[in-house]
Amino acid sequence: MAAVIPFNTRTELSDGEQLGDRIAELNAYLNVAQAEFLELLREFDEKGYWELQGFRSCAHWLNFKCGIGFNAARERLRIAHALVKVPKIRAAFAEGTVSFSKVRAMTRIATQETEDLLLNIAHHGTAYHVERFVSRYRRVEKLQEPDHAQALYERRELSYRYDEDGCMVIKAKLPAEDGELVIRALERALETGDDVSADIVPSGETSEERAPVSARRADALREVAEIYLNNPENAGTTADRYQVVVHTHRKDAASSCANLENGPHVSPEGTMSAEKSTAHLENGPHVSAETFQRVACDCCVSTIEVDASGEPLNISRRSRSIPPPMRRAMQARDGGCRFPGCASHRFCDGHHIKHWQNGGETSLDNLVLLCRHHHRLVHEGGFDCRRSESGEIFFVDRREQRLAEYEKPDPVSIEQTLAWMIRRFDKYRLDDDSCAAKQYAGETMDWNHAMFVAFANRDST
Repeated sequence: MAAVIPFNTRTELSDGEQLGDRIAELNAYLNVAQAEFLELLREFDEKGYWELQGFRSCAHWLNFKCGIGFNAARERLRIAHALVKVPKIRAAFAEGTVSFSKVRAMTRIATQETEDLLLNIAHHGTAYHVERFVSRYRRVEKLQEPDHAQALYERRELSYRYDEDGCMVIKAKLPAEDGELVIRALERALETGDDVSADIVPSGETSEERAPVSARRADALREVAEIYLNNPENAGTTADRYQVVVHTHRKDAASSCANLENGPHVSPEGTMSAEKSTAHLENGPHVSAETFQRVACDCCVSTIEVDASGEPLNISRRSRSIPPPMRRAMQARDGGCRFPGCASHRFCDGHHIKHWQNGGETSLDNLVLLCRHHHRLVHEGGFDCRRSESGEIFFVDRREQRLAEYEKPDPVSIEQTLAWMIRRFDKYRLDDDSCAAKQYAGETMDWNHAMFVAFANRDST
């Protein structure tokens, strides 16, 4: 489909100037399209639509569906949510009069009190001016904070406890340099894009405030701890991460229960239903039968027979659910988590497609690698992993609908793309000067005055 493209083609311009105008005008359309993209993305994230497809976070959905890297995806999510708080910058971006780079920088510090000044700098200056101003603003803001380094050091502390809902609550207060060390470790774990929620993000999370940051950091903390414990120099006397101890009543299998050594008491499905489960953490919260099945998928298992009064009668030898050679073969075959759209390849569990307690074999045909998030989702989140008669492994969501695998998009020509952009955004009357800096020849930026005005506006409220 051919399109009439209203690019500036004035005959008095040289070929190079005409080409430059075409680039600048197209960039204006791209900025407006990016603003529309972020607006739709914010709504998609806030309503948690990515969660219905089993993704850990909206960033993971962007990575799978739109081909956007994790870091870029998280940055776009940050900008999308930040724009809600600055309506003037949001409107200017939607009209194509400020570029994505300028908006990205402004949203790091922008408030309703300072957005007029930032827009003034953005309209009259270059992206460099905006980014440098934001960098200086953040530096000055940090320097204004009182120095309580010694007091903070003396008040350092860390505590942990079980909350009423069964989760562990960890509270820490560290000196700035120690806290920065911890944050660097967490950020490094986040940057890998492996086994961190995000993204993605555990269920129920739909915005930067609740999921992409807080939940992914929680998963990153677990990953940092596991890396430390997996270091041979720090390993304990046992090579097993968990040992599941199953208590079975000789005369009453329906009352059997299980517990994690030094941890949860859980009831295995098949001997006790989730509704009748009385599982609980030792000195801690209750957990479900599904939790037991998830942990028992890939750990060592011992069986203890007890009589009606709960006295132990017999203890079986400990057996490993997945032998090391089989685990290596499974790792070579799967390479990482098999859940659609997941890029995790570290800290994955072996999952029994048909659980061994329900007659499933510990064989390669019945095993699949899943990351911790998706392993939990399959057992406790309403999703399921299945194998067809032909041997194909696939996943279904809570609605029993099969999750789509990656599909290559249909090719689109540049003419079709430009025609769509013009039809969609022509009301803004964009041209090659829409995003150009309105800086006069010889004019320089008065950084001190700009900083004074910025903080005066901020402190005026």
